[in-house]
Amino acid sequence: MLIARNSVVTLSYKVTDSDGNSIDEGVNPMVYLHGGYGGIFDRIEEQLQGKRSGDSLEVKLLPEDAFGDYDAELINIEDRHLFPENIEVGMQFERGSEEDDDADDRLFTITDITADKVVVDGNHPLAGVAIVFACTVTDVRVATAEELSHGHVHGEHGHHH
Repeated sequence: MLIARNSVVTLSYKVTDSDGNSIDEGVNPMVYLHGGYGGIFDRIEEQLQGKRSGDSLEVKLLPEDAFGDYDAELINIEDRHLFPENIEVGMQFERGSEEDDDADDRLFTITDITADKVVVDGNHPLAGVAIVFACTVTDVRVATAEELSHGHVHGEHGHHH
C-alpha cells in the first residue's frame, strides 16, 4: 500500500543535527496519521507521500521547517518569589496568556536561578537548529473511521482514550 491521505504510517527513524550529532535515536517507532493532521513536520510528510513499506528517505529541515528560529524575545527574567521553593534549572512549565487563549500557551524552561530572579526560555530546545530526519517506512495501513474522526492514530504507539 502506498502512503496517501488518511493512511496510518509507521516509521523507524533517527534525528540528528546538521553535524551528525544524535538528537533522537528513535527507540520507539513513530506512528502518525498521514494527510495534514499535524502528526509530523509538513516537509517530511510531503516526502513520504507515495512511499511504501520498506522505502527509506532522509530529509534535511531548516529551523523554519522544524522547531522554528530562536527568538531572544522569548527569554524572560522573572522575580524569584513568583515560583515555588523547589524549582530547579531544566524544569518546564506552561504559561497561558492572560486572555486564556490556548494558541498562546507556551512551554517555558527554567535556565537560571539566582537569589531573587529566575530566567525562563520559551523557545523550543531545538529552536534555531537544522535537523536531519532519516526514516524507513515499516508499515502503512488504512486509517479507521474512528482515527479519522479523532484526527490521530489509536492503538499501539498511538493515542489511548
